[in-house]
Amino acid sequence: MKKKYIYGLMFATFLASGLVSCDKQLNIQPTQSIDQSKALLTSGDVMVALNGAYSALGSADLYGGRVFLEADFLGDNGYIDWSGTYQGLTQIINKAIPANNGFVNSVWADGYSTINDVNNVLANLDKVNVTSRDAVEGQAKFIRGAVYFDLVRMFGKAYNDGDPTTNLGVPLVLTPTQGVDASNNVSRATVAAVYTQAITDLKDAEAKLPASNGFFASKYAAAAMLSRVYLQMGDYTNAATEANTVIESGKFSLTADYVDAFPLKGFSAGGNTSEDIFAMQVTTQTGFNGFNEFYDSGDYAGRGDAAITDAWVNTYESGDQRLNTYFVSGGSNFIGKFSNPYGNVSIIRLAEMYLTRAEANLRLGGVPIGGVTPTDDLTTIRTRVGLAPVIATLPIILNERAHELAFEGFFLHDAKRTQTNIGNIAWNDNKLVFPIPQREMDANPNLVQNPGY
Repeated sequence: MKKKYIYGLMFATFLASGLVSCDKQLNIQPTQSIDQSKALLTSGDVMVALNGAYSALGSADLYGGRVFLEADFLGDNGYIDWSGTYQGLTQIINKAIPANNGFVNSVWADGYSTINDVNNVLANLDKVNVTSRDAVEGQAKFIRGAVYFDLVRMFGKAYNDGDPTTNLGVPLVLTPTQGVDASNNVSRATVAAVYTQAITDLKDAEAKLPASNGFFASKYAAAAMLSRVYLQMGDYTNAATEANTVIESGKFSLTADYVDAFPLKGFSAGGNTSEDIFAMQVTTQTGFNGFNEFYDSGDYAGRGDAAITDAWVNTYESGDQRLNTYFVSGGSNFIGKFSNPYGNVSIIRLAEMYLTRAEANLRLGGVPIGGVTPTDDLTTIRTRVGLAPVIATLPIILNERAHELAFEGFFLHDAKRTQTNIGNIAWNDNKLVFPIPQREMDANPNLVQNPGY
């Protein structure tokens, strides 16, 4: 029987008031959106709506894990041994995705549902207490910028693939939508325009968010996401600058052991680690780690559908303590980073910032941003996992990045930005871009399908 899980970031205010919503819309204009004249009358109402946006962000098909898992499936180069019965995921891992793929449809639908929740918050900022207004706006724009970034890199060509000022990305919807109406049908913006919007939102978020914000988005979560966006674009100066901002903040530190950067195996909930810059919160009452569903062997609630091949495990250096995150069950390798159904879903870790700063500074040459050499940053990452220092080169840094961030959602996007083919499939092949969902094409005559579909 197919398991049904509830994902997301849930809060006590939701549980007390019964305001958790599980409805997800099929179009970019949700039909069950907030009636602003009735629902958002006070500062408290807007805060509840913001919590709802976080919950939507943490849904299964977004930051609950699947948008990253599916990117790794699409970018798989023979490292995942898939035995699952979900036809939609089989199509993704085989790079043969029809326009009616249910998993792809859900990424789009949940993405725009989340964006609409955020737009409702932003449209009602005047109702928020002045002392909280900047923080509310910053959190909302962090969510919207992050979602647009992940939508455009899944549904549009890579930024470095042809001309981003003419290649089509996804529709930009920046105001609340109240229902399906032909006048509201929005065309796809260019890849460049969507990146610009994501950067604008994230810069605003960085400027307005506090340095510390509990497990909600902070100034440094926005800086870290900006660093990720800039690296994807090949803007190495800004990528290194934002990564350096996070590292030098002193707010985060690498865990002593690599395995401690991830939730403990088992069924007990736990908080963020010292290197979590942003993570989706999961508890034993509300939520489920979306990576766990497919990557876990089945010992800890997962389906055991995505084993890891020997070919991947054998790429690690001897003595690399990151190998301790892998385990054997039933004769197959599994990645143990996600062997806790109630472990928080880590979205951005400090280790990524070190590797981004190292790579960007190496590519730039000259005096390194932050005053730390790429070799020193690389050494920081390697020392933590018991490996000897080596002189930093681009291939070495990229190899380190692949092993440090393995199965966390980077395979596809790193292959595209470095123009690395995936097996015999070219890095810019149309098969490596999600189709626009057919139901969206049917509902919105202004949408244009991606090439090859």
